[in-house]
Amino acid sequence: MSDIKVLDNGPLLVTGEFTLLDGEGNPMETKAQVHLCRCGLSSNKPYCNGAHKGQFESVVRAK
Repeated sequence: MSDIKVLDNGPLLVTGEFTLLDGEGNPMETKAQVHLCRCGLSSNKPYCNGAHKGQFESVVRAK
């Protein structure tokens, strides 16, 4: 089982057992926890490198 948490003004935090696939369906190397970029500014996509700081705002809440 895995969890995906939307971090305020930051990336998606994915934890647990999961498979991350590229655009062609090939598995990518992962760890037990990854931060996935939501802002598009990372030079290490799909992973977050912190480039969003001060450049991206998004606060998601369940309704």
